[in-house]
Amino acid sequence: MRPVTYSMSASLDGYIVGPDGGFDWTVPDKEVFRFWIDEIREVGVHLMGRRLYETMLYWETADENPSLDDAELEWAALWNPLPKVVFSTTLSAVQGNARLASGGLAEEIERLRAEPGEGEIAIGGATLAAEAAALGLIDEYRVMVHPVLVGGGTSYFPQGDRRVNLDLVETRTFSSRVVYLRYRVAR
Repeated sequence: MRPVTYSMSASLDGYIVGPDGGFDWTVPDKEVFRFWIDEIREVGVHLMGRRLYETMLYWETADENPSLDDAELEWAALWNPLPKVVFSTTLSAVQGNARLASGGLAEEIERLRAEPGEGEIAIGGATLAAEAAALGLIDEYRVMVHPVLVGGGTSYFPQGDRRVNLDLVETRTFSSRVVYLRYRVAR
C-alpha cells in the first residue's frame, strides 16, 4: 500500500509560516535543496491545499527563467509532471498537471491507494495535513527544522486531541544547522 507522508519545513517552535505569513527563513541552501530534490523523486502524487498550490505555481513556468541554476531546473523537471490534487473550495480551475479534488480527503486517498502506481502520496500544507491526521491517514511525518523561532503563525503539527505514537526512522543534520526528522506512525 502506498504510504501517505506529510513533509514540510518548520521553525524550531513548530511553525511553517510566521505570524506575518512569511516563510523566507525556509529558503533552502544547496545541500537542503538537493535533499528536497531527492525526496520528490519518491513521490507519486502530491496533495495540497489552495495556498500551497498557489505558492508552487511559480514552478509551472520557472524553467523558462534563464537565471535558474541546474538544481532549480532539475526540481522543475521533476515537479511539473508530478500529478497533483488540489483541495479548495474557492478555486474553479487549476493549471499544469493538477486537478481539483473531486471528493473528500479520505475518499481521494482511498482511491489513490487503490489505483495502480508507485510512489508516496505526499501531503503538503498544515490544514490538509491536520485533516489527514485527524482521520489517521498519515503514515510518516517529515519535518525540516530550521534554526529559528518565529513566535507564532501556522503550526506544522495538526492540533487535535488524538495521541499518535511515532518511531524515529531517520535524522540528518545539514551544514546550515537545519535538522531533518523522519517519523513513522507506530501501528
